[in-house]
Amino acid sequence: MLATATPLLAGAGLPQTTPIYQWRNVKVGAGGFIPGIVFSRVERHLAYARSDMGGAYRWESRLARWLPLQDDTPLSNDFGVESIAPDPVDPDVVHAAVGVSRHAPAAMLRSEDRGGAWRRTPVPFRMGGNEDGRGLGERLAIDPNDTRILYYGSRHDGLQRSTDGGLTWRRVGSFPLRGLGLELDGPTHGGLSFVLFDPTSGTPGAGSRVILVGVADPGGPRLYRSRDAGVSWAPVEGGPRPELSAAKAELDDRGVLFLTCSLGIGPNGVTDGQVWRLDTRTDTWRDITPPRPLGGFMGVAVDRTRPGVVMVSTLNRWQPGDTLWRSVDDGRSWTSLREQARRDVSATPYLYWGNDKPDFGWWIAALAIDPFDGDHAVYATGATVYATANLSAADREQPTDWTPWVEGIEQTAVITLISPPVGPHLLTGFGDISGFAHEDLDRSPDLQFTTPVFANTNQIDYAGRAPNIVVRSGTPHEGVGSEGHDGSTLAWSDDAGRSWKPLGRPRPAGVPEMASNPRMDLYRDAPIAVTADGATFVLATPQVMYSDDRGAGWRPSQGLPLFLRPVPDRVDGQLLYALDFATGGWFISTDGARSFTRIASRGLPPDLGPDRVTWREQAWPLKATPRHEGDLWFVSRDGLFRSRDAGQSFARVASDLSVEMMDFGRAPPGRTYPALFAIGTRGDVRGVWRSDDEGLNWIRVNDARHEYARRFRAIAGDPRVFGRVYVATDGRGVVYGEPEGQS
Repeated sequence: MLATATPLLAGAGLPQTTPIYQWRNVKVGAGGFIPGIVFSRVERHLAYARSDMGGAYRWESRLARWLPLQDDTPLSNDFGVESIAPDPVDPDVVHAAVGVSRHAPAAMLRSEDRGGAWRRTPVPFRMGGNEDGRGLGERLAIDPNDTRILYYGSRHDGLQRSTDGGLTWRRVGSFPLRGLGLELDGPTHGGLSFVLFDPTSGTPGAGSRVILVGVADPGGPRLYRSRDAGVSWAPVEGGPRPELSAAKAELDDRGVLFLTCSLGIGPNGVTDGQVWRLDTRTDTWRDITPPRPLGGFMGVAVDRTRPGVVMVSTLNRWQPGDTLWRSVDDGRSWTSLREQARRDVSATPYLYWGNDKPDFGWWIAALAIDPFDGDHAVYATGATVYATANLSAADREQPTDWTPWVEGIEQTAVITLISPPVGPHLLTGFGDISGFAHEDLDRSPDLQFTTPVFANTNQIDYAGRAPNIVVRSGTPHEGVGSEGHDGSTLAWSDDAGRSWKPLGRPRPAGVPEMASNPRMDLYRDAPIAVTADGATFVLATPQVMYSDDRGAGWRPSQGLPLFLRPVPDRVDGQLLYALDFATGGWFISTDGARSFTRIASRGLPPDLGPDRVTWREQAWPLKATPRHEGDLWFVSRDGLFRSRDAGQSFARVASDLSVEMMDFGRAPPGRTYPALFAIGTRGDVRGVWRSDDEGLNWIRVNDARHEYARRFRAIAGDPRVFGRVYVATDGRGVVYGEPEGQS
């Protein structure tokens, strides 16, 4: 997609317009949690996926890829899709309920062009698209006999109804459960988990008379029904235990309801569950629960081409792992698909996680069977979406074959990234999936950060004059003890991030090394840096430590107060800087972090408290400029400050852009100083910006079609390609932009 950047403010010798920027995703392939996938019942090959914090997607069969549908929204909370509902009559219409968190206002979206453009309706009730219970549903339903009528099972405010196509909403006063009310602190509520219409209970234009609503809040009946189009409601007696949550349900064309239940609303913390079958014509319940070790059930799907065929997914069955259960006889008997399933993840090799074979999956909430093809089924895990075209092979006791169905989906939270001057163009640190060396931006990388694998990679640094030396730090992977998962939280590379070695545990001088336990149990989130010559690693534990022997030994840096974080100069291998946010003290090392001396510095704001980083995933505000010794930038809430003399003096850069984070790219043609890239705000526009004149003037390089909900987490300029910038988003993976014609 192409974006036209906004005009540049007037600046000496600079153009008034900017080149068109082209934006793409750096390809990884899914990577995050997709809580729901819904097939259209009226058009073959039409499907929608909802993510918990990266917007909605539509499967475009003509292009054989998923298309993101909300990249143009500037509203962060709209990126959490609580529920999605394709219109049951018109394939061009789709509705979505959006709200990442109950702490911000939610909305209902309606599109008449399959998600190309949305009509947004703010609603007075809150949602939790990225909260516990996000796998429940679908909460949003459209009456197939009158598509002006929609119902929504809310978390906190009972049953909501619209009679004008989603334009206005009101709580259904006759529904017996009013909701537990909004609580901003503590656990969220599951509320009402799903709404289903019985299409045989009405006629087109007159509406459906029978409506079913599931209850996830604990206690009382799990299912309510109206037989008079929502005028009155009554519980459906019997069925699941009242302490269970009704999770998901499907009503087949015979009027048979299949219901999954869980003790807990997930996606974690579920310890028990059941599966029930209800013949809604006779109100006969039958417990059809498959065999269940510890854990519960969540996903459910029916084969609309073969009555009596049903699938359910387990949830939080950590041993021996989650599975899909399939029945061809209305739940009387079940077959587990996990044991014989074959998974080909060659298109997204990170799913190996450093192991011999990919995992079947976990957090399986999304489960669906194509209503036009009973052999085509799909389920989503905490990291990918799998699809098969031979589901019925299980009926012959043969393996089912699954491949990632993720082309176009990039649904991850990216914590950090850098673009070094050699090796792969990009190194990334992800939440939950470690990180990657990206040799080809258009291909899911073979080079995941393994040996060791982290859960989160929080920080990456390279040596300014020896950039093949790279270090990273993060949080440990939960699978400690399996291949590549040794519990390490520090690693280093001597081949520009392509391969890695774990670093030992820092210890005070004189204490024997605990080589058998490299895990940083106490300071496992400590940022690590490397000096410009690549010789010394510096670890920002409460007492800063350094190693000049690749982690074999660690010693405390002398002369620094506690809780400081040194920043190496990008040219001089002996030079490092550290700022004390509490006192404003400026410290310099001229011996490779062995010792630091406080020196006089002037020009920074008198109160640095608001600029102090308090979260491991925040961008560090002090940055050293590549290829320019002693050149520093400090990103403050009071403005952007620069030093040209190793921090002895700082000057505020005169600019109208409020910068949050910044990085350096390739110098503009005819210049030697790098272009600057920033996440910042001018007026009411928060976006991605570039400066070609050392921060005096800034141009916006993303536009209204490429907002990504303004969920920006990190930024990196490419030192090898002028104009190229990489942006880490919270929900849409890594995106990169560059002037048109450079790719």
